[in-house]
Amino acid sequence: MTIDSAFAADYTCNDLGSAPGVPASYGGVTFLDANTLLLGGAANGASGAIYSMSVTRDLDGHIIGLGDATLFATAPNIDGGLAFGPDGVLFTTGYPTNTLIQIAPGADSPGKVIALSSLGIASSVGTLQFVPDGFDGAGGLKLASYNAGIFYDVSLTPDGAGFFDVSVNSSVFIGGGPEGLVYVSGSNTGFGVDSLMVSEYSTGQVGIWDIDANGNPVLGTRRTFLSGLTGAEGAVIDPVTGDFIFSTFGGGNRVLVVSGFEAPTQPPTGAIPEPSTWAMLILGFGAAGTVLRSRRRAMAA
Repeated sequence: MTIDSAFAADYTCNDLGSAPGVPASYGGVTFLDANTLLLGGAANGASGAIYSMSVTRDLDGHIIGLGDATLFATAPNIDGGLAFGPDGVLFTTGYPTNTLIQIAPGADSPGKVIALSSLGIASSVGTLQFVPDGFDGAGGLKLASYNAGIFYDVSLTPDGAGFFDVSVNSSVFIGGGPEGLVYVSGSNTGFGVDSLMVSEYSTGQVGIWDIDANGNPVLGTRRTFLSGLTGAEGAVIDPVTGDFIFSTFGGGNRVLVVSGFEAPTQPPTGAIPEPSTWAMLILGFGAAGTVLRSRRRAMAA
């Protein structure tokens, strides 16, 4: 794994290894609160599920270890997308079923599953993300098809039962087998403009795209941030440090942390730290204890 030369002097990567108790292969990743990580396990299969685990942070707040995992919720066919949306609903993507899965706050199984093919989303979807506050298009939901490499801007409409219906606004081809999406401020060294980082399973890279006024990638702006990966999968920004965290589907089934990013001034959309914990961490106290993919082919170890 190599950080591109344009960024290598300012960013470093720490491999946390496998998450204890999470079955291979890994899927999406997000934060339940500042000290609890959620990670998809047994991805792309009927036994897919979301697991929660505590994190251990060093004195600077960076995650250096993962606690033993416990089952958080079932999520059949979970893939690279995992994020909290409006009203605390947890959203994830299903592969190869081309589905959008929604889990109500406090629930341990899906409450709504939307078949996306009928909405014009190419089979099969791989990932999703909500645009964080402070970025153009804040609050918007983005989906991306792993197979087709198409990025979708979509709208949510409350269905009256605590969940949401979906409609497609626009789409753009980005390629690469997208599996994880995060937004990064242009004030970070080497970025220059607000950007979208994409974990690209098929290329074994993490790419960077400038974003437009709706938070969508701008064609012709892609750059490489990381290369030489096996199974780049789910992605999230650490709400405490701003670190870029991603999982791998295969490739040892690992969780990796890239440091060097600015700490956010507020939790990103999707991260819901406990207020007291967030305040403590912002003050710097930290908290301890705190292939090509073979979904259909042979998976690389």
